[in-house]
Amino acid sequence: MTWWFWRKRGLASVVAAQAKRRRRWWPTLKAPLILLIVTFAGLYLSARIVWRRGGVPANLSVYPDPQSIKASVVKSIDPDKPLCHPLLRARGRDIVDKNGDRIKLISANWYGGSDMSMVSGGLDVRNRSGIARTIRELGFNSVRLPYADEIVQDNPVIEASLLSANDDLVGERALDVYAAVVQALTEAGLAVIVNNHITQARWCCDGYPCDMGWANDNLGPFCPVKQSEDDWIENLMAVMLPHVNNTYVVGVDLRNEVRGPTGRYMWNSWATAAERAAARLHELQSDWLIIVEGVSSANDIRGAEERPVRLQHQDKLVYSAHVYGWSGWGSLLPYWYRTYKSFAEDMDKNWQYLRASDTAPVWIGEIGAPGRPARKDFHYWKNLMRYLQETDVDIGYWAINPRKPKNNEYESYGLLEDDWETPRYDYRLMDLTSLRRQ
Repeated sequence: MTWWFWRKRGLASVVAAQAKRRRRWWPTLKAPLILLIVTFAGLYLSARIVWRRGGVPANLSVYPDPQSIKASVVKSIDPDKPLCHPLLRARGRDIVDKNGDRIKLISANWYGGSDMSMVSGGLDVRNRSGIARTIRELGFNSVRLPYADEIVQDNPVIEASLLSANDDLVGERALDVYAAVVQALTEAGLAVIVNNHITQARWCCDGYPCDMGWANDNLGPFCPVKQSEDDWIENLMAVMLPHVNNTYVVGVDLRNEVRGPTGRYMWNSWATAAERAAARLHELQSDWLIIVEGVSSANDIRGAEERPVRLQHQDKLVYSAHVYGWSGWGSLLPYWYRTYKSFAEDMDKNWQYLRASDTAPVWIGEIGAPGRPARKDFHYWKNLMRYLQETDVDIGYWAINPRKPKNNEYESYGLLEDDWETPRYDYRLMDLTSLRRQ
């Protein structure tokens, strides 16, 4: 009984002492804590309001009707007039042709070779030569053509139903079909940039660790499609080998959207890997441009200031960034919601500094927005177009495809209708036309 009494009394003393200490600090901290809670609540509610308002459909009344847009977009094709004169090289901030004239890449992305079907989209609807002609008529002078490493490793026979508008390709394997698409594009006078997009043939890009970088052998048995850095380089060599003598295959985009938890700190290892790949590729053909994307999903090339990519043929180096509305790593505010000043400052520090200092060309290999944009989409697009006009940088639009491979899902960013022939004449084509060098 005595033990319990003193123990209870001791506990009571401790509780009393704690209460006394609380009475001393609580009045001092109460006001700041309340202010902090109110501030966070206000920020949360403001973000919800901005997000909701950003989802309201944009007003596109400033743009003309589709027929007027068509008249300004479509270019007549002169088959005897090439769009550029390969071989291309870098000269300071510009890409130039064999005559030393500036070539501004206005590219279209045509995907499918990197996806689960392992074949460029639309070959079941229209002949590849017709699709290539439409791309050229829309004013593009080049095409970025993605592939997955899995199509090199497995090289399966492509399902006949996916080639029903290209009978001569039925029974062919994935790499042969890919090469045939490249050939059709170059025969139409379009420059082609081959792009290693992803490791496993699937929709890109997300947080799946096996596809975040050029190699995944450090992840052990976790990845269903495994590859080392050497495997990645050998795959690049295999894809490029058929095009050694095709001068309109102008370059290799070594890897799409390198990303990972360490973000920009991946740059040094990525730059070293890119140099290794470039050295091997230039053994095949020293005239190819070597295109090195930034890290953090290609938006960030700040690392090149202190650690530039160094090639044996340095005049073949082009850097590449991607800029979407959801981009804006390292901040709580994606580009959908940035002021123009904030947006431009990010572009300046992330990659434009390379052009402003006349160090190297930069090609914005992916931009894009929905055909029926929300306010946030259109806000990003207007800021982007203003910046691209002011800097006169090379660009690539994602994408021409009207459908995504999985479940035949509608591609809101696509520029063509389901017949793979009729363009979606809207604000995007109108604005892209204004970026051309006439």
